Amino acid sequence: MTRPTGYRIRVDGHLDDHWSTRLGGLDLVREQDGTTTLGGEVPDQAALHGLLAVLRDLGVPLISVAAVGGGPGPGRPRHR
Repeated sequence: MTRPTGYRIRVDGHLDDHWSTRLGGLDLVREQDGTTTLGGEVPDQAALHGLLAVLRDLGVPLISVAAVGGGPGPGRPRHR
């Protein structure tokens, strides 16, 4: 079973709060530099790719994606 991992996704432009629902309930923070930071837990890699596809389909330029949680990743052992 995959544990949810926290992610911070940064995009160019300011997204309105109503997009939070369409983006898996992630928190939206509009930064002063004109970007939006999306943050929260994502259940698995398929869900992450789904979120990125929504952003792509909206034409929102992606700046960065960073894992910020304790889920498995490079250099992190998988516990069973």
